[in-house]
Amino acid sequence: MSLGSRRRRQRQKDLFLTASDLPRSAAHPFYSKLNALLDEHGFDAHAEKLCAPFYAETLGRPSLAPGVYFRCLLIGYFEGLDSERAIAWRIADSLSLRRFLDYELDETTPDHSTLSRTRRRLDLEAHRAVFGWALALLTREGLLAGGTVAVDATTLEANAALRSLVRRDTGEGYEEYLRRLARESGIETPTREQLAKIDKKRKNKASNKDWKHPGDPDARVTKMKDGRTHLAHKAEHAVDLETGAIVAVTLEGADQGDTTTIEQTLTEAAEQLEAASEETQSGDEKVEQVSEVIADKGYHSNAVLTDLKALEIRSYISEPDHGRRNWKGKEQEKAAVYGNRRRLCGRRGKGLLRLRGERVERSFAHCYETGGMRRVRLRGRRNILKRLLVHVAAFNLSLAMRKLTGAGTPRGLADALAVSGVLQAALAAVLAVLADDSSAFGWRWRARPSIRLAPPSIPPFAIAARKSLLLPRADSFESRRNSAC
Repeated sequence: MSLGSRRRRQRQKDLFLTASDLPRSAAHPFYSKLNALLDEHGFDAHAEKLCAPFYAETLGRPSLAPGVYFRCLLIGYFEGLDSERAIAWRIADSLSLRRFLDYELDETTPDHSTLSRTRRRLDLEAHRAVFGWALALLTREGLLAGGTVAVDATTLEANAALRSLVRRDTGEGYEEYLRRLARESGIETPTREQLAKIDKKRKNKASNKDWKHPGDPDARVTKMKDGRTHLAHKAEHAVDLETGAIVAVTLEGADQGDTTTIEQTLTEAAEQLEAASEETQSGDEKVEQVSEVIADKGYHSNAVLTDLKALEIRSYISEPDHGRRNWKGKEQEKAAVYGNRRRLCGRRGKGLLRLRGERVERSFAHCYETGGMRRVRLRGRRNILKRLLVHVAAFNLSLAMRKLTGAGTPRGLADALAVSGVLQAALAAVLAVLADDSSAFGWRWRARPSIRLAPPSIPPFAIAARKSLLLPRADSFESRRNSAC
């Protein structure tokens, strides 16, 4: 064998290549159905109408179409990608996502800087309108009921480090601030041990009133769910308990209490449900306004319960153990608290609390764990909320996709098809076994003169038990009975 035959051949590429010769892969079935759903409800025309004020007619560089931009953010949820850079890389690498965005192989896909620039140019109301459009789609599909709403919040880790904190008043860094405290106490050149000793004696070391992050002033120092201390933001969901759809999402400072932020979240939920009810046709089921609110004990306070009662909204909010309370001069608060307690003890109240733990926590798991936004990569509350609104809109669209395809994500559809293939193979094997002669199972029937019995069908669990336990076949009922004795 010559040396030339063992070398990799260097081929001369063609100078010109026609578009018809380019390879074209089959589209992903999930994204094909999603595109069909978006086209059916006129998503691109709606997005272009929303974003028309931000685009010039003649001047400016070639821009990204609004429908393509929002689809890119939808991909972030369906693929579990946390950053715009990861979204851009995934789109450039995947042929099925190119088909979803209608990009040919000879066309350049959007870069992460293009996505970032488009997000900054479009205002927050445009992103909120896309979220409302997804709710309207659920209304037309019969997947939004309204009425009973559950509220809960979770923390999102900010794209900022604690070591970069600076003082709000002087702008000093943490170590620089400790050295100044040491000099004021009489230590001119403090060592690390002395700095640590000074730091140990201080109270409120990382107070949000005194410290901030220079790159993300909206981030707040807080304790995460796992006990760690980080800079974070607080995302609050209002979930329709009947269907599991998220009717409102807000982003607040992580140091804000639940009793403070619930008012804005319920206001947002009421506005979104009112807008969605306008999309209801005459023959469809109406979308109800908020009439019941379910929440955990973090939202329990006299002010919250009194306000809900004044708005004629029934509350099912878990009550913490306050001990014996003095209601002197607080008749309205007493009536609201006792009414909430009475509803909690009923059968409906207990069922709603169990359903709240299921539906609301499920939305957190899908949006932030598998959806990839537990740690945000953007800075600034408005920037994060823009991405979050479209991210949650993708979660709502997954409910409609689950109705159409049986799965809410491409990975879920692939798993469902794999399980379906296994079940079909198992069913085919069972049917093949049942089609054989019943004597293969050791059944022998004796015909009586007066009564003839047909051999019964062999149940599948008996087949599985014999195969798994490798039971020996008996030749007759008598031999089976003798072996059992």
